[in-house]
Amino acid sequence: MNQLRLTAAIAERDVLRYTPAGIPIVSAVLLHTSDQVEAGITRRTEFEIAAIAAGEISGRFNGVELGETLQFTGFLARKHRNSKSLVFHITDFEAYSPDH
Repeated sequence: MNQLRLTAAIAERDVLRYTPAGIPIVSAVLLHTSDQVEAGITRRTEFEIAAIAAGEISGRFNGVELGETLQFTGFLARKHRNSKSLVFHITDFEAYSPDH
């Protein structure tokens, strides 16, 4: 299964554009920060990940304020067919509550 659930803030976002097939798409960079426990030791993790929102969700995503932290759901795929870089494809998101 290729499913990723990530709490992150929208660090950067490009303008809404359309693919040659007419599908709306928005590219962004998400910033994740959290504390994780590994081998009994708490470790601070912080990273940026390239993301895209395509189709109906792109309009909703485009309307969110930069810097807002959300709970994202989606999957990972190569940036291009021959690329080794991964991109997080956002399929849904919701408001983040630390109580989640």
